[in-house]
Amino acid sequence: MRTEHTNPHTPELPTPYYAVPPPYVKVVTEYLRAAGYYCTNNFKTDYQFASPITAWDEDGMDAHWRHREAGQPFFAVFNHILTHESGMWGTMIRERYHREGAPELKRLTDPERVEVPPYVPDTPKSREALATHYDLVAEADGFVGEILRQLEEDGLSDNTAVFLWSDHGEGLPRAKRWPYDAGIRVPLIVRWPGVVAAGQASERLVSLIDLGPTALSLAGAVVPYHLQGQPFLGEEAKPREYIFATRDRYDEAYDMIRAVRDQRFKYIRNYYPEQPYLQWIKFSHQHPMFQELWRLELAGELTEEQRLLLRSHRPPEELYDCENDPYEMRNLADDRQYREQLERLRSELDVWRDRYDVWGDVPEEQMVRQMWPGGVQPRTAAPVFVPINRSISGFEPAVSGDFAEPTAVMLHCATQGASIAYTTEEGPQARWRLYTEPLRLTKASTHIRARAVRLGYTESEETVANYTRR
Repeated sequence: MRTEHTNPHTPELPTPYYAVPPPYVKVVTEYLRAAGYYCTNNFKTDYQFASPITAWDEDGMDAHWRHREAGQPFFAVFNHILTHESGMWGTMIRERYHREGAPELKRLTDPERVEVPPYVPDTPKSREALATHYDLVAEADGFVGEILRQLEEDGLSDNTAVFLWSDHGEGLPRAKRWPYDAGIRVPLIVRWPGVVAAGQASERLVSLIDLGPTALSLAGAVVPYHLQGQPFLGEEAKPREYIFATRDRYDEAYDMIRAVRDQRFKYIRNYYPEQPYLQWIKFSHQHPMFQELWRLELAGELTEEQRLLLRSHRPPEELYDCENDPYEMRNLADDRQYREQLERLRSELDVWRDRYDVWGDVPEEQMVRQMWPGGVQPRTAAPVFVPINRSISGFEPAVSGDFAEPTAVMLHCATQGASIAYTTEEGPQARWRLYTEPLRLTKASTHIRARAVRLGYTESEETVANYTRR
């Protein structure tokens, strides 16, 4: 986590760097853009590589489907980040999000009425933090309502699928950053008039990696075979038997945990059983509940349940009956009654690791050397222009030329797996389009700018070409 900047507390980490996935890996929205969709992101990006110019038609705090061409289908992402864990102890995110001054948070939740999980201290300070979080959730509900209102204003409400989800569980101890259900079981709400009936609830398993394949299949776009997720809605929907979760390095602290869950049971494998559960991660320790945990631990006032995250070592394996033990507090790994479930989930995790966990056993520093040879970020080759009419240059690259017959120009990049963006406009506000096919030259004069990018690489230099009709 957070590979793109140096941590001042642990400068020995092999950061900063961007992750370099295999060359055939693209951001999902490239497939949607290639299918004609107008794709916008407002506004968070957190990909472990720089957001590529090919990913979005618009990427920023003003991005909106309303800027598309008339009648164009769209895929619009809106990130309401005000429910970030830091909102329980500060205003950093609110001040960043509200560019013209953050409004005062409405106090709606009575701290005395919140339900405090049994594995964290039930104190006034804890209750106040949790109540603040629920007030932020209420604010997020209003944000969603505004998006739905805008869809209705535009006459799009009845034919637009809306997905609402979170990237992880609440920012509480033993929740966010952990593979327990409090950390990985998140809201997923779908509104799709005429397709998904209102008021239904489903307990089937869905992984967040399923969102991409679902969106692609519903849009009629290509769904690459290498995608690890699977559609959960539409004609291509498939039931899921298992979901998988991981924990590795978070900020300053290294760890390695792998988990698999079926409809009822959760299996967790701790690769550092000799280590304490709770490591030093500076950011999370600003949370009032972490502070309360340590205060009461030093005073000897924690219950056994509240000490779960403060144990000095871990069992090699954990097994939980999530149906009868939703807080995952009774480890069944050594209970012979559950030996069959343990062995089955062990096997499923091993199969998943062999197929997908390709970097799991590789030290981060070694991984970075493979991605960035010599510690230097690779650079994408600049695109070249190739006119496909022999009256110009016999299919050779040409940065300019005159033509008499109907002509088109191919764009080519020598970097394996690179994508190309182009524009015929000038200036910083130019709209960059995803290159998917040769560009037909129909105007008396055509000015083309092009850039190429591969995920994790530095973007290429810009190439410019001018073509005129004789």
